[in-house]
Amino acid sequence: MSWMVTGGAGYIGAHVVRAFAEQGIDTVVVDDLSSGRRSFLPPGTSFVQGTILDGPQLEATIGRYDVRGVVHLAGFKYAGVSVTQPLHAYQQNVTGTVTLLAAMEATGVDRIVFSSSAAVYGTPDVDLVTEGTAEHPESPYGESKLIGEWLIADQARATDLRHTSLRYFNVVGSGTTRVFDASPHNLFPLVFDALLEGRTPRINGDDYPTPDGTCVRDYIHVADLAAAHVVAARRLDAGDAIEPVYNLGSGDGVSVGEIMRAVAAVTEIDFTPEVGPRRAGDPARIVASGELAARDLDWRMRHSLAQMVESAWEARRAASEG
Repeated sequence: MSWMVTGGAGYIGAHVVRAFAEQGIDTVVVDDLSSGRRSFLPPGTSFVQGTILDGPQLEATIGRYDVRGVVHLAGFKYAGVSVTQPLHAYQQNVTGTVTLLAAMEATGVDRIVFSSSAAVYGTPDVDLVTEGTAEHPESPYGESKLIGEWLIADQARATDLRHTSLRYFNVVGSGTTRVFDASPHNLFPLVFDALLEGRTPRINGDDYPTPDGTCVRDYIHVADLAAAHVVAARRLDAGDAIEPVYNLGSGDGVSVGEIMRAVAAVTEIDFTPEVGPRRAGDPARIVASGELAARDLDWRMRHSLAQMVESAWEARRAASEG
């Protein structure tokens, strides 16, 4: 029997697949490769190229690989772009989740770990976000992730589906030089690309009410994130009690300025970032408590900021050289 990982060829998905493999759990990856890369997967990984909008293919894959549970990471993940392409975001993230849940029900698969997002909170008015913090998504992406949680919870009430949703904060780093963050919108790849191209990285705003004037965010290492998925899957397999939602956060923030200084130290490229204006809607600070996940999912910060930056830089350089 195996777990199906939708979106498993992406940056986060490939780390999840590797974490399952390290624990001896078989997986099959379903990915349309719109942003994922098959080269990110370990050799020998079972792979089906396809979209989660294709219900018959999902059912066939579940049957062929004797799937008992799903880690659902596939979707459209660009919050800013979703504002100008809302129908695409909803099709991929809402219709896709409905199609997946229908395929699971048709084939008797009764457990799912859902990739949610801190975007469901929007701009929180608290210093430390908990699972009880009110959700106020501010983009179609954030709305679609919250709807995904609702869909799964509603399906669980109607059937015997066991589930949990993991709300990610700022995912960085790499657990292997074979996998790197290729997003055109995330901070680390934007900074690394600038340095590799001989440009000066740019940040947005240095006049926030924070210790150094730059935004404070909650950065977590992708390998730590992946490990939490394995524990969640095992708890679902065992029938253990599990919360419907977990924040995967550090409980402590890091400023963009601190990130820039860490990047300069790791890369040994001396630079002072250019400072642009604030981006509309950017809160000064978003930091989450990971206490529930620490209690139930063995969640903890196993990597320092320097290790996050160093592992991400090594993976990005390996990609540019190879």
